[in-house]
Amino acid sequence: MPADAVLLAGARLPGADGLVAVRLRGGVVDRVEPDVVARGASAAAERVERVELDGRWIVPGLWDEHVHFSQWAVSRRRVDVGRAASAAEAAATIRTAIDAALVDDLVVARDFRDGLWPDRPSAAALDAVVPERAVVVVSSDLHALWLNSRALTAFGLPDHPTGVLREGEAFALHPRITAVPERRLDAWVADAARAAAARGVVGIHDLEMHGNLEGWSRRMGAGFDVLRVDSGVYPDALDRALDAGLRTGLELSPLHRVGHCKVITDGSLGTRTAFCADPYPDTEDRGVLAVPPEALRALLERAIAGGFVPAVHAIGDEANRHAIDVLVALGAGGRIEHAQLLHLDDVPRLAAAGITASIQPEHAMDDRDLAERYWPGREHRAYLVRSLVDAGVTVRFGSDAPVTPLDPWFAISAAVTRAREGRDPWFPAEAITGAEAIDASTRACLAPGQPADLAVLELDPTDPANADRLRSMPVAATFLAGRATHRAFG
Repeated sequence: MPADAVLLAGARLPGADGLVAVRLRGGVVDRVEPDVVARGASAAAERVERVELDGRWIVPGLWDEHVHFSQWAVSRRRVDVGRAASAAEAAATIRTAIDAALVDDLVVARDFRDGLWPDRPSAAALDAVVPERAVVVVSSDLHALWLNSRALTAFGLPDHPTGVLREGEAFALHPRITAVPERRLDAWVADAARAAAARGVVGIHDLEMHGNLEGWSRRMGAGFDVLRVDSGVYPDALDRALDAGLRTGLELSPLHRVGHCKVITDGSLGTRTAFCADPYPDTEDRGVLAVPPEALRALLERAIAGGFVPAVHAIGDEANRHAIDVLVALGAGGRIEHAQLLHLDDVPRLAAAGITASIQPEHAMDDRDLAERYWPGREHRAYLVRSLVDAGVTVRFGSDAPVTPLDPWFAISAAVTRAREGRDPWFPAEAITGAEAIDASTRACLAPGQPADLAVLELDPTDPANADRLRSMPVAATFLAGRATHRAFG
């Protein structure tokens, strides 16, 4: 017979002395008490599964607050050109994968980053190396697609002038290049979920753009039980969601809830479409403002009236200012997704209005050279973390997978060290502590009545001596509602 409770004995709490025991019962934390007290208590009246942690550290389970999960699951199987230093090198990488028979008939690659390339991506550049197959390359930020001539023809765009689709053009094509049979997609999603659980993840806020609610309802109905999932809604699905009586936080099944309503107001730094107060160097181009303030306000008024919490994508400083202005006027809090470049006087406005900053610290590690090139003189206002925390802004971390890998320890490490791959820290004054980074990566605490969603670690993530090891943090076990979804010991 199954146990009535689970006792995690011999645990350590980060930054604290002594051992504790954490008792899990009915999907919640029942007690947290000194280990010696728990060992001396009688449990004869119930069946208790005792798990000896042998001095390992225990923290609340981790959440990824911004992910595109289906795209992440599919992306893990695509050709990776992320390390290519030029369009020619990216094309050669794809050629190698084709010659090794590692791809399907439609070749889809990922993670092109052309902002620092000496040559430009174009249909002709791909045609020269891969003339016989349809090829689509997805940018690292998802805001652009690079196609060769065969792919342009296959997708009804034979006369496209460059082969590089940006913003709305790219978003419209994403569902077609991501499309795989449901059974295969769900298997890939389950595999990606298990990999996330192995990194201590218990939940995701999935902001997949297409088929999000329906896909997760199908998976949950088929027995998916690895993660908690909040499914976001986009404007094109908002009316259907409102007609169905959906709202943020509504429980659709024990592990599945309705998430936020996400609106994309501008582009990205990598595609040079983030909407900024100042033009990009050597141009008059300030980026793309996809949803101007008056349209954003009308849309969010409707969403808020229906019970949705708004989540506004804003990357450039002017896009952020517009979004903050609208959210302040509506007085409903909400979230800014990314907040990558901010006017400094907008930081306290976020705190005063109760607006959450949902940020991705690993983006700073990927984009530091891009920011210095395309946001010169403004880099000190980019990828703020310490400033947001000190101002009292509620900060939540995510990966934006597949933009960066779905691994919360990447975000935690980037926020604490502001460095990667042996480089000097980038604006180290914006670093935060390990404890603050864990807080930004979790939704609960270790206290009675809280969800029994926990991660067991081999190192203390709050100890400064472990800062350089955070990125590869060994996760010994993950518990979801008191049930192990990952265990690497015993």
